[in-house]
Amino acid sequence: MVALDINEQRLSSGAWLGKLKGATGPLVGLLALCIFLSFSTDTFLSVRNGLNILDQITVLGIMAVGMTFVILIGGIDLSVGSALALAMMVMGWTANVAGLPLPVGIAFALIASAISGLIVGLLVTQFRVPAFIATLAMMSAARGVANMITDGQQIVGFPDWFMMLAIDRHFGVMTATVFLMLAVVLAAWLFLHFRSEGRMLYAVGGNAEVARLAGINVPLVTIAVYVVSAVLAGLAGIVLAARLDSVQPSSGLGYELDTIAAVVIGGTSLSGGAGGIGGTLIGVLIIGVLRNGLNLLNVSPFLQQVIIGIVIVLAVGAETIRRRRA
Repeated sequence: MVALDINEQRLSSGAWLGKLKGATGPLVGLLALCIFLSFSTDTFLSVRNGLNILDQITVLGIMAVGMTFVILIGGIDLSVGSALALAMMVMGWTANVAGLPLPVGIAFALIASAISGLIVGLLVTQFRVPAFIATLAMMSAARGVANMITDGQQIVGFPDWFMMLAIDRHFGVMTATVFLMLAVVLAAWLFLHFRSEGRMLYAVGGNAEVARLAGINVPLVTIAVYVVSAVLAGLAGIVLAARLDSVQPSSGLGYELDTIAAVVIGGTSLSGGAGGIGGTLIGVLIIGVLRNGLNLLNVSPFLQQVIIGIVIVLAVGAETIRRRRA
């Protein structure tokens, strides 16, 4: 436990400032992007457009929190998009086909996504399956189950109160879904910085063997992280269902790539042990602002994919150079 105590002291006495510095580059990039788009289009720099961007990043923002945890421990999760679809279909079937109250459907949806994360965690820790393979398998399996629930058909129509969560702006500013995303981000930030369990994620990602020798239950931490990632993906699916007023098994295709991109752009190292929620939030905003700005500039969706790919490469390259100089 001595090594863990030393690690905790370092993180609690100022190491979190180092993680904040790691997000400085993405923050400068976000500000530069906003300045460029402000001069490039008349509609970008407006309150309405800003609120629209927040609405558009709610799903990505919630999923990115879970992905940050996964990447911090040196893992990867390719199944979050399928977990999102699975949760949506379970909720839709429970509420609209089985006739149970929607809150019950939401609970079942989160349980279903948690089970998918639990299976991944067990495959990684107990059966020594590489995280890439385990989550790739779950990506296919969860998507298949989501299609089986309704034989590939969408479910449309939910109670008005549910749809209004993504429409009604409280105090004329933010919707309930945006408040939910911000609450998830804040809770995750507090967890990583002020809880010993949060500091364990950095220890496991830094060196799993050293963390084990320090008394950390590495398998348990790993399983818990994958469960949390899947549950947050399921929660994001519920938010998406409120926005669309429908659920379909094809939802979430490619979301895992956007989520990983947001976390990496935000400065979290793919090798684990470095990064944080602040950087992830900036990464989510960069993707949201970039897509919004490109749409305002009438850039082709296909070209948008190319541009976002280039941004990811530049972000990873900048992080690599920064670490070499450090």
